[in-house]
Amino acid sequence: VQLQASGGGLVQAGGSLRLSCAVSRRTSSNNGMGWFRQAPGKDREFVGSINWRGGSTIYADNVQGRFTISRDNAKNTVYLQMNSLNAEDTAVYYCAVSRSSYGGRDMSNYNYWGQGTQVTVSS
Repeated sequence: VQLQASGGGLVQAGGSLRLSCAVSRRTSSNNGMGWFRQAPGKDREFVGSINWRGGSTIYADNVQGRFTISRDNAKNTVYLQMNSLNAEDTAVYYCAVSRSSYGGRDMSNYNYWGQGTQVTVSS
């Protein structure tokens, strides 16, 4: 399984970006998907996840209400819509496939990872 994240770039504070994560093959019906990010000098952190059917999402407190995860299983693609971006959102963003059906916050639940896409928010 290969994951290709795209859509990152440079945006001004208050702006928006939409990240995409294309999965190379159809995952099983029990795979949740997640987004994580890693800022310079910091540990990788959970951003949000979505269950296989797309009906259930959870988010980190610091992105709740600003970020939205969705998925199109017909296209094997997961999206991360990011609004009201601020400098603290600057990081490399990674998508990942979960072993579980729901995804979740725990990185150890994810067994396939994309290469990451850089998001830089200028203040």
